[in-house]
Amino acid sequence: MLSPYRRSKLLRRSRVFWGSFSLWRPRLVFWCGALAIGVISVGFARLADMAQKAFASITTSSEWSFLLPLLITPIGFVLSAYIAATLFPNSQGSGIPQAIAARHLHDEADRSRLLSLRIALGKIVLTVLGLFSGASIGREGPTVQVGASIMLAVARFGGMAQARGLILAGSAAGIAAAFNTPLAGIVFAIEEMGRTYESRANGIVLTAVILSGLAALGLAGSYNYFGSTSVVPLTLADWSLVLICGVGGGALGAAFSGLALHVGQRIRRWAQPQPLMRMLCLAGACGFVIAVIGVASGGMTFGTGYEQAKGAVEGQALPLFFFVEKLVASFLSMMSGIPGGIFAPSLAVGAGFGSTVGTLVGSSIALAAILGMAGYFAGVVQAPMTAFVIILEMTGDHQAVIPIMAVSMIGYVTSRLLSREPLYHGLSRVFIAAAIRARRAAEHKVAVDQGAS
Repeated sequence: MLSPYRRSKLLRRSRVFWGSFSLWRPRLVFWCGALAIGVISVGFARLADMAQKAFASITTSSEWSFLLPLLITPIGFVLSAYIAATLFPNSQGSGIPQAIAARHLHDEADRSRLLSLRIALGKIVLTVLGLFSGASIGREGPTVQVGASIMLAVARFGGMAQARGLILAGSAAGIAAAFNTPLAGIVFAIEEMGRTYESRANGIVLTAVILSGLAALGLAGSYNYFGSTSVVPLTLADWSLVLICGVGGGALGAAFSGLALHVGQRIRRWAQPQPLMRMLCLAGACGFVIAVIGVASGGMTFGTGYEQAKGAVEGQALPLFFFVEKLVASFLSMMSGIPGGIFAPSLAVGAGFGSTVGTLVGSSIALAAILGMAGYFAGVVQAPMTAFVIILEMTGDHQAVIPIMAVSMIGYVTSRLLSREPLYHGLSRVFIAAAIRARRAAEHKVAVDQGAS
């Protein structure tokens, strides 16, 4: 039997424990948010796959149905661009630039214009619509904006002050859950999202990646994105791929990113007099050209390009000019202004480029596809560590660690020499400027209203 002293001591301890629930509340909310990112990422992935299969089924159901993309794709692009502009502003494009921009903004209202649960919903719906229309887009970049939006909402609900760190954590969790690549999620957060290592955020990022990864693992199971591969350079032709895919892939990536930034700037200037009408016309035109390319390629350039890239990684050679067709389709999808990412299409372009190089030099197609992905992806995003880790985790090719690492670095250096500005960070400045202009316009309107009253 406890003495009165011991009983009172235990009672005080229990009161302290239960009284500290307010201290645990932010952590519980954060954990729930991280788990939600994993669950939503898996659901998003399944919806995206269903949309692609539905488009493929419709366009191959009869003898003349292959011409249906000439009608479906432009209409789908116009509809997606219209809904994005009117109902879900700032949901356009990949979503990664919006997450980067939000980390640089200090005003809560400015961040909310780029990251919110409303925008996250629109991002998912419109990316699925784009894939149903045959757009050459991916869901991985949009998952970053969705994850960052969820974490920013968590910060508000849980009363957490670390908004910048939580955006970083949500972005990393989104990548990790989308590709089933936890290490790549962490490296992506450090190298691409932050560009600097923030020691205060490392625990938050790691926890978010673990919890979202566990949720995705429980729903989708353990898998490698492109399956398991074990190919290594054995001949001189195989080793020549390191230099060719590094330099060639980096140059292609630099051309894509540099052209995207330059053309995007020209489009914004051109659209100024009538932004909605002109952007809808542009979306329709891009959709029609993408449809023509898709029909000419036998449907290979529609969608994410996952099947084509996976086939190349397994050793099946792709058509020699597939990478050119896919690159153009991906570029036009990006310029059209519809929501959708470039991660998966970039991997398909890289795999196609590697397959072409492997065919021409007479080397292993599987190895060439993997190295082509690493070189091109590093050239586009200018993040060699992310490229190396994500390719390694997606293919499971641990036998080719050194070649993949070398190609990623060569691709990055080549891209930096040709295009000094990283794609996502260049695009993020557009959203930062737009958010600041919107705030100033709102403040000016309030001032005018107050003066009138």
